[in-house]
Amino acid sequence: MTITQYQIFVKVVDSGSFTKAAQELNMTQPAVSHAMSSLEADLGVSLIIRDRRKGIVLTPIGQQLLIQIREILQRVEHIEQIVAAEKGLEAGTIRIGTFPTAAAHFIPPILAFFRTNYPKLELILQEGTIEEVKKWLVQREVDAGIIILPTQEMETIPIYRDKMLAVLRDDHPLCGQPSVSLRDLDSLPLIVCHGGYEAPIIEMFERAGSQLNIAYAVYNVSTVLNMVREGLGISIMSGLSLTNLPPGVAIRSLEPEVCREVSIAVPSLSEASPAVKLFIQSVQSIVAEREQK
Repeated sequence: MTITQYQIFVKVVDSGSFTKAAQELNMTQPAVSHAMSSLEADLGVSLIIRDRRKGIVLTPIGQQLLIQIREILQRVEHIEQIVAAEKGLEAGTIRIGTFPTAAAHFIPPILAFFRTNYPKLELILQEGTIEEVKKWLVQREVDAGIIILPTQEMETIPIYRDKMLAVLRDDHPLCGQPSVSLRDLDSLPLIVCHGGYEAPIIEMFERAGSQLNIAYAVYNVSTVLNMVREGLGISIMSGLSLTNLPPGVAIRSLEPEVCREVSIAVPSLSEASPAVKLFIQSVQSIVAEREQK
């Protein structure tokens, strides 16, 4: 068994086909197939099944070993980064998982900072829901993730308190108030956006003893805002997602204040590579600096 075989196995799984894996690795397809066959022969088990309809399917043992092999490859990358740091070179790859709102707000300045200051460090982004990012962290598909707390399986570093706001049509009676309490929202039709909003909203209503009335649940922020503008209900959303309000929609602070904790999560801070630790420190500085402006 070799590191190259492990890399080929992971690439075949991630790309979903031998052909794509060969293209991305700059190898021939027979060479990729031979490497996979050799790895399975060395292990004495089948790792994947080729299904005509589903493509590449992991066997149960393949699913178990994939997580372990990803960890091995991360440790190899860690070793390479330690050696590079000793030579005075910040180099390597960092795989970052993030959810769309955080990606839009935080990722552009982070990428610009690393391109300017650490051009040999490659940041690979993987965007999904908050729950998907947490799953990728557990399965070691990413080295670090930007998530919303809580999480029990990862170590986290808070970077931003994302204030929750009431979203109303601009002629709603509650717009006459500087802030809105959850008692004011008792039983009003609520439009909820999937992707990390449901749990904190349910929790805040339960804590306030208010009646929660979810009328609609959608996946897109723009859909929520347009539904509010049409008078289909009110919403509660985070400040990060409300940077571009359409005409006819207003926001008000919640009383008492409710925030979502945006954090960087890693499987283990003590085992994080030098590149990941540099990423964490850099993001903390970038976010703090932007918030002071």
